[in-house]
Amino acid sequence: MSARLLPDALESWTSRVFETCNVPPTQAAEAASLLVRSELRGYSTHGMTRLASYVERLQSDAFNPRPTITSRAFAGGIVVDADGAMGQLAGPHAVRLGLDALKTSASVLIVIEACGHLGALGIHTLLAAEGGAFGMMGQHTPPALAMEGFRGAAIGHNPIAFGCPRPGHAPIVFDVACSVAARGHILLAARDGEPIPEGWALDAEGQPTTDAKRALGGSLLPMGGHKGIGIAMMVECLAGALTAAAPAPAPQRRAAMQGAFLWLVRPEQYAEQPAFGDYMNDWTEVYRAAGGDGARLPGERGDARERQARQEGVALPVSIAQELRALGDRLRVSFPG
Repeated sequence: MSARLLPDALESWTSRVFETCNVPPTQAAEAASLLVRSELRGYSTHGMTRLASYVERLQSDAFNPRPTITSRAFAGGIVVDADGAMGQLAGPHAVRLGLDALKTSASVLIVIEACGHLGALGIHTLLAAEGGAFGMMGQHTPPALAMEGFRGAAIGHNPIAFGCPRPGHAPIVFDVACSVAARGHILLAARDGEPIPEGWALDAEGQPTTDAKRALGGSLLPMGGHKGIGIAMMVECLAGALTAAAPAPAPQRRAAMQGAFLWLVRPEQYAEQPAFGDYMNDWTEVYRAAGGDGARLPGERGDARERQARQEGVALPVSIAQELRALGDRLRVSFPG
């Protein structure tokens, strides 16, 4: 069973929820748009299910409800001080700065300091690709990954994503955490009292478990074993070490702040149109021909889901709709029927 809502109504309601947390209307609307779009594209673990936790962090000042985002630029790079902003504000801000920088540069590396949870990184790289750029983004997280037998979490699950324009088609968007499964899937399983598949997580003693609640007290397993750990290390180098000199956040924000990087490239500086577009279409057609009817490119399913949801409404699981309705009741913002 699911509840189906008009995206515009859900977006408007989410914006008003953010406003009750002292977020200015313009910023509330932008954050709501990104969160709802994540839901429309199928990022269920990083969509509306995150709203209650974001409200809690805004109300406790773990996220800054009224950030002043600043930046400094130099040849080939930009450093963004997000001032404790929600990731749904800091991410799009960084994308806009990067796309503007690409007007005079072929490539720009942006690091984001003092940033809240970015949510689905693929949404931010999608924005970059829709602006004509190849984009790669990563965010470092508190330690969450471990190999079997480790005595505790060793490194963040450090999500990473890329987006690439494909002239005449929806952009390619690939978004993964360095864990086998996102922690959000385990949170949902624990909430619903369901087990998780083997190979997802370890318990507090470093042993494999299918108990979602025990997994939440333990560590996530990396995708591809040491390969996933290696990619997590790359994100630490770019999203962690490059933001290491950032001013210390306010004490109440310390745990909620996570550094990130965003790398943007202007394709036409390297391969002029139509050569770039022709090549993108050629290799993707080879891929499709090899895979047959089941071959899909990353981002195609999300694009189709978003188009359908905008026409027919977005389907929310009943449990999530009930949670949002209760949140609205508490904040005196009536949930749309």
